[in-house]
Amino acid sequence: MSARAIAHRKREQWFFALMTGCAALLVFAGFAPTYYLKRWFAAPGLGTLAQVHGIVFSAWIMLFATQVGLVATGRTRIHRRVGILGAVIAAAMVVLGIALAIQSARAGHTPVPELPPLSTMAIPLFNITGFAVLVGVALQLRGDAQAHKRLMLLATITVVTPGIARLRFDFIRFGGPPVFFALTDLMVLACIAYDAFTRGKVHSAWLRGGLLLVLSQIAPLAVAQTTPWLAFAGWLVGTR
Repeated sequence: MSARAIAHRKREQWFFALMTGCAALLVFAGFAPTYYLKRWFAAPGLGTLAQVHGIVFSAWIMLFATQVGLVATGRTRIHRRVGILGAVIAAAMVVLGIALAIQSARAGHTPVPELPPLSTMAIPLFNITGFAVLVGVALQLRGDAQAHKRLMLLATITVVTPGIARLRFDFIRFGGPPVFFALTDLMVLACIAYDAFTRGKVHSAWLRGGLLLVLSQIAPLAVAQTTPWLAFAGWLVGTR
């Protein structure tokens, strides 16, 4: 391997490590008052489903960071074995994400004051669907390392959105979904910019996966208050 190729590989490893660190920090900061540090914030207790949900989603972030580290240190064989656990955790995340969204709507909880619970439920359901599709495609393309790792990072970025939405900044609180979605998209743009500046071209995984991520943000805003969605959401929570 040439010196130039080695330098490029190291830059790429640092970039993925940095993005993983940013994702972990945003999730921790967003959920610190209500989950990670709730004891110090006097937050109300969480139900069993919410606690399990938090454990599994945290496990995904930690596992992804571990996977990035394994690849960076050349331990790809272990990376592949650990990937099996990642697939299991991802499947659990999808099930738990859907279950918690339904439970929250059923209880009348809505983190977006301007939207009723049944409408708000569209946001986490489309979000977890985007995550599931990105992970599924990434697993299908695990033989293509460049596409695989980019799609996995995009999948991880999708689960950062709830953390960003809970950051205690007025512009996020008053701006609502358009603002916290836009902040999530800045991470996607950073990925695209990285390729553009270091490779001279953008890998198709960033473009196609990024488009899917954005669609998973636009879709709930478009359908959340429509009659068909409200009927479907009502059926899910058992009110219709």
